[in-house]
Amino acid sequence: MAERRSKLDGRYLEDLGWLNPLSKEVNIKKERVLYWIEKGAWPTETVHNLLVRENVITGSKKPVHKKKKVEQQNKEIKEEAGKSSD
Repeated sequence: MAERRSKLDGRYLEDLGWLNPLSKEVNIKKERVLYWIEKGAWPTETVHNLLVRENVITGSKKPVHKKKKVEQQNKEIKEEAGKSSD
């Protein structure tokens, strides 16, 4: 677990598990993940999907393209603003 503002190779708060992408082997410390989520931590979309797949949390998988979603919302807001100014 790392803070959002920290560098990718910087310090992290706690090691909550690991994933080997070649062998698909996963090791997750379920109790600690749930502890941090209770404290307000938000997993990324990719980590959320991994936690759902491994039955650590319940819910549906999220799309990973958050940037495109934000861009679409901004476009819709601009279109609405253009309509209301006419």
